[in-house]
Amino acid sequence: MGEVLVLVDHVDGAVRKPALELLTLARRIGEPSAVLLGAGAAAAELAVKLGEFGAATVYTADAAEFGEFLVVPKVDALEQIAGAGSPVAVLVTSSGEGKEVAARLALRLGSGVITDAVDVTAGDGGPVATQSAFAASFSTTSRVSRGVPVITVKPNAVGPEAAPAAGAVQSVVVEFGAAASGTRVVSRTARVSTGRPELTEAAIVVSGGRGVGAAEGFGVVEELADSLGAAVGASRAAVDAGWYPHSNQVGQTGKQVSPQLYIANGISGAIQHRAGMQTSKTIVAVNKDAEAPIFELADYGVVGDLFAVLPQLTAEIKARKG
Repeated sequence: MGEVLVLVDHVDGAVRKPALELLTLARRIGEPSAVLLGAGAAAAELAVKLGEFGAATVYTADAAEFGEFLVVPKVDALEQIAGAGSPVAVLVTSSGEGKEVAARLALRLGSGVITDAVDVTAGDGGPVATQSAFAASFSTTSRVSRGVPVITVKPNAVGPEAAPAAGAVQSVVVEFGAAASGTRVVSRTARVSTGRPELTEAAIVVSGGRGVGAAEGFGVVEELADSLGAAVGASRAAVDAGWYPHSNQVGQTGKQVSPQLYIANGISGAIQHRAGMQTSKTIVAVNKDAEAPIFELADYGVVGDLFAVLPQLTAEIKARKG
């Protein structure tokens, strides 16, 4: 089986969950190798974690450029590592930065790029990626026909599964091109933590829409989310009304999520919102309007007042947790 390079997303000395998902997917199409860039003193510990999830080799490179400049240093590193071997694919998390890294890398390698995949499998002509198209109304399968396939995969495409491998660390010295220093990071502001998972990475998302009625209405949504260890989302209508931060908006003009469980509360299900969550594995809808479009794609639906339904659900969850 050929080598599959996986660009590792990490923060504060910890591997982020999407990177472990990529290693799980990589095992379907070849032998996973992790590319760990700019991890500093945490590299050895992170390599052990990556080995636990299937990385046969962990390529590590540490240089100031990875922290001081945007995107291009990572592309330089991936290009050199890919050029030194013959990988069958490169997998990257489908974030804003990840998609830019993938596009630049594919251009340098003379390869094709596939973005926002929700699944990756082995095929006769190379890895086959599944994507959702037209606001998730259709699914498409495609593969790269020339060069090394570079594929970005949405978080929660698959659950991370441990599969212990060697995790052999191989240090790489990267030669950075002139473009690597083109865009400098001049400052960083730490995001205030809510204690909840990152919206795009969460396995469970609980969202509120126009039906919550006001900013205070999100209290019952947050209580349910916290009982489930979930992230909180909001529809465009709720965000535009100033009831919840724009950073939590789910939809075509917000963030796209693909959790294992999505609970939509007081959300009608307009196409703008559906485009951001329709690839969720299981969808539950709570709405007073039995004719709301959200029920057309929900796996389970409750026709009722969210202010009556959600507190009961939260109480039941807490009771079952003991």
